[in-house]
Amino acid sequence: MLRLYTHPACLQHDPGPGHPESPARLRAVLAALDRDRFAALDRIEAPLASTEALERVHDPAYVARILASAPAEGVLRLDEDTVMSPASAEAALRAAGAVVAAVDAALDERASRAFCAVRPPGHHATADQAMGFCLFNNVAVGAAHALAEHGLERVAIADFDVHHGNGTQDIFAREPRVLFVSSHQSPLYPGSGGADETGVGNLLNAPLPPGTGSLAFRQTWDEQLLPRLDAFRPQLLLISAGFDAHRADPLAQLELGADDYAWLTSRLLEIARAHAGGRVVSTLEGGYDLDALATSAVAHVMALVG
Repeated sequence: MLRLYTHPACLQHDPGPGHPESPARLRAVLAALDRDRFAALDRIEAPLASTEALERVHDPAYVARILASAPAEGVLRLDEDTVMSPASAEAALRAAGAVVAAVDAALDERASRAFCAVRPPGHHATADQAMGFCLFNNVAVGAAHALAEHGLERVAIADFDVHHGNGTQDIFAREPRVLFVSSHQSPLYPGSGGADETGVGNLLNAPLPPGTGSLAFRQTWDEQLLPRLDAFRPQLLLISAGFDAHRADPLAQLELGADDYAWLTSRLLEIARAHAGGRVVSTLEGGYDLDALATSAVAHVMALVG
């Protein structure tokens, strides 16, 4: 059974009018998953991440600063893109906590697969910097938890968001127990993710030009990223599930469709079944056209259900 982790606090994080990372994104995803065909989803309220879990990947001073920075009213702008409102600290704790709880459930054999429908997203957050709409690096927190608390030796992170997950890469660039593979548009924010960025042999980046389209996207995963994941033999597969490579998305131009996300998710699940007992934890990253986001998330979740 697939678990769905979310929390009402993730809807209360509000960067303000006109901001692309709006509460409407999560509402669209949850509405799309609140249909009869998803009635069997095991819906779980995301817990708060512990300070200990956050500090495995973030500097303690940074964690304390973020938790203390939520304004009493209005918004606090951390940079030109990244904003905190009164509910942002709890939302960020719930978003990271969802991934930690899903990792625990997968490795304790309570639920092998999960989708964390949470926000703010996480993959741009570095050890000591909020950026790109992200406060805590949710997928990195989950991966580090799997290493520290469950003793895993091989954790893989697959990131298909249209923007490179620079924060995840930076956090694990010298950690050989974590393999990070990413397809992303280039040139595009944040400007990282070149093919020459390989860490200690544990990073594989596949930058794609604008207008890439479905065929070249699938070929890239088939010929480069999926074989590397398979050879790594992960004991747990984490997914940074950004849906902003969709052709309708206003922030990028990779020209994908929802069927591409269904295809890739199914291929990732095959690798998880081969090496990880089917254990997959996916967490929501980007996606800024509401209809495309909802349709793509449905395709992803249906593929995860298997």
